[in-house]
Amino acid sequence: MKKLILTAACMISLSACNKTGPATTGNTVNPEQRATGADKDDHGCMASAGQTWSELKHNCIQVFNEGFRLNPVKPEKGAAVISAFVLMSDDKIKAELFLPDAPDHQSIILTKANEDIYQNGQYKYDAYQSVLYVDGVEKYKGNVE
Repeated sequence: MKKLILTAACMISLSACNKTGPATTGNTVNPEQRATGADKDDHGCMASAGQTWSELKHNCIQVFNEGFRLNPVKPEKGAAVISAFVLMSDDKIKAELFLPDAPDHQSIILTKANEDIYQNGQYKYDAYQSVLYVDGVEKYKGNVE
């Protein structure tokens, strides 16, 4: 019986020593060791859940679930393939472009120029061919079925 009580007391005292948990000073948590899911941006989107803000949907979305994947036309050999995504508005008048190298993960809104072409400055998306042109050069392409 004494061994059982001693074992229980040891386990309780060891579990109280949390060296792998967040470092604390008083009641504050070290900002470098935040809890998972505590990474909300200004819109309340959680990057750890794959969420990003959509200007078209006015909501947090997972672009890989709601958008259409566009892969690089010329991926770097041996490097990971990082896709772009395009999301169409419900009325198909605008498209939202999510580029992997966009500053601050900002999306780009493209406006319908004609039948299947959406544009904004240097960006042109051909929805029929599923091709994104940047400065007139084909950069990303989707799988057209």
